[in-house]
Amino acid sequence: MFALPGIVALVVFIYVRPQEFVAVLAALPLLYAALGLAAFGGLVDVRLRLARVLEAPQLRWVLVFWLWCLLTLALKAPAEMRKILQLSVALSLFLVIAHAVQTFKSFQVLCAAMLALGLFVAGVCVHQGTSDFGCIRYVEESEKAAGTFDGRPCEEEDDCARGDAEPGANYLCERIGLFGTSSIAHGRVRYRGVLQDPNEVALAVSVAVPLAFAFRERRPSLLRTVLLLATLVVVAVCAVMTQSRGGQVVFCAVIGVYFVRKYGFKGMALGAVLALPLVLLGGRSDSDAESSSMERLECWYEALEMFRYNPVLGVGHEQFTEHHHLTAHNSFLLALAELGLPGVMIFSAIMYLSVKVPLVALRRYGDDPAARVARTWSMALLASIVGMIVGAFFLSFTYHFVLWIHVALVGAFYICVRRHDESFEVSLTLRDLLTVVAIDFTLLGAIFMYTRLKL
Repeated sequence: MFALPGIVALVVFIYVRPQEFVAVLAALPLLYAALGLAAFGGLVDVRLRLARVLEAPQLRWVLVFWLWCLLTLALKAPAEMRKILQLSVALSLFLVIAHAVQTFKSFQVLCAAMLALGLFVAGVCVHQGTSDFGCIRYVEESEKAAGTFDGRPCEEEDDCARGDAEPGANYLCERIGLFGTSSIAHGRVRYRGVLQDPNEVALAVSVAVPLAFAFRERRPSLLRTVLLLATLVVVAVCAVMTQSRGGQVVFCAVIGVYFVRKYGFKGMALGAVLALPLVLLGGRSDSDAESSSMERLECWYEALEMFRYNPVLGVGHEQFTEHHHLTAHNSFLLALAELGLPGVMIFSAIMYLSVKVPLVALRRYGDDPAARVARTWSMALLASIVGMIVGAFFLSFTYHFVLWIHVALVGAFYICVRRHDESFEVSLTLRDLLTVVAIDFTLLGAIFMYTRLKL
């Protein structure tokens, strides 16, 4: 499988970001090189008949989504057309991963890489959460980005302004982690690059948990049981250290979906026991939590206002922060505000299909002993994608690389199943489309009423 090395390299460069802390890699276009290598490998696989030209069920909707984003940007902010580049890369990830991974063997290699990367990020964050505080120098306009540790210990920000502080420099007192990472908001752990926000870290590592369950179920052994338990502990501790309430909800959702679907009501009780320490230990102080909640509500209110004045085209792709100082803190409201009603419907259809594929597979192969591999991975993907959607409700994840990688995993799983069972088909029917419309209108109506009552 010639596409697989490039695909694995892609997810490594997106999660680990070695180009940000290894100087010799900084000038190299690693992401684009890996994307090109993966695409070329996919073409070689097709040429050698190691792969077939098959279509993931989300493909047409993904292409329509990209075209709609391009249209809104061209009409609303033509001078900002360069902003379509990041989305183009994200959707290219989907195209390559969903269509070049066509065997369960290569699919499992990719899932192993995803699990390893989730554990790597979680491990770095746990180490960061137990490290000492130090003075971080940062550029004022990029306070949330990774700064530079100047070597001085501290207990509070005022300590960094004394002694050998550089005149006019801006400092934070944060925990110092590996690979040039540091915490934010005086102790909330995070990683780098696309995972430099604590909430995004909690989401990204939590949705990797079902992969550990799947590997243990595929081939039960002491080593894989230990791996599963270690994953649960490290990810739970990481989520606690991010102090992300949304991350706690995602972790609980992932555990809940997996155990309820797998073991029924007994599984619900077991999942509650596993999630209980996270609920008791996670989160921020009451004042911080209340301030964060009000801030999120204000962003939701502004998103609905943007939609009210721009119901069809929205304010344009990646233009939310041009109208409000913060992002929407909700992927569906972000799509609504920036892309209008058609945009949020298309985005919701993609998410709906990403849930429908593993759900249909689970129903189809649930009682077939010969289809254990399909049953195992459909359960894992269902829990993972539901956790992703729950997290996306509290984060602006609409165009995020991690979301589109997981949507691509569902597409790859579909094609792997189709290679073994050509009668397996999943599409968005008229009934499904009406369901998507009903869900969106119900959800948006509920948010509208809630924000009006609260604000």
